[in-house]
Amino acid sequence: MANAYPPGGTYWDNGKRSFTSVPMNLSKDSAISTTEFLEASEALTGLLDVLGSTAFMPVKKDIIGNIKVQRIPEDGSNACVDEPCVMLQKIRDRQLEAPVESETLQDLVRSELKTKKHTASEGLLWLTRGLDFIARALRRNLTLQPNEELSVSFRDSYGQTLKQYHSFIIKPIFSAAMSACPYRKDFYAKLGEDEAKVKKELDEWLAALEERVTVLNTFMAKPEAKW
Repeated sequence: MANAYPPGGTYWDNGKRSFTSVPMNLSKDSAISTTEFLEASEALTGLLDVLGSTAFMPVKKDIIGNIKVQRIPEDGSNACVDEPCVMLQKIRDRQLEAPVESETLQDLVRSELKTKKHTASEGLLWLTRGLDFIARALRRNLTLQPNEELSVSFRDSYGQTLKQYHSFIIKPIFSAAMSACPYRKDFYAKLGEDEAKVKKELDEWLAALEERVTVLNTFMAKPEAKW
């Protein structure tokens, strides 16, 4: 894959939504804006491409499936035949169905559960788990174990996060993805020429992602978010 940054810049100069610009309303128990959060989550899938579009396809499908971006097949037809395309539109569908009640992720969950449904709420739960997995792996590789190869960092993070929720069929697929991670030096080189700048911006992006994942994990563990 070609470098994922513009000349003289970094990956985060791609013009896409960053978690650093996803609003949280501290006066409303850190309520997270739905639209911006989903945009930042979509943008994160580009980082998975840098990690390896083939290797990380299971992870990417899991995230996209829970955000649900309606994809048009390459041949231009209207038929959606692959699994992510035919999945329920989950979070975005609920937002479109009840926009006033879905301005924040927390309100989206509360309003949906009042209808005795939990499609979007369950989608958000799985999306948060996937984001937690990625955040922990990159944090370990960037800060906690700065000389460790990505495959080791992602394997450790998988064991702490998604593995406990996956079936015996899914676990080998994700394990294979971890083993196919690029070399550490190659990954960071694709994010920008200035290594110090890349690591600084990755740290800032990670901190914002971690903060929002922590807020969502805390909220989803509350009785009001259970179904």
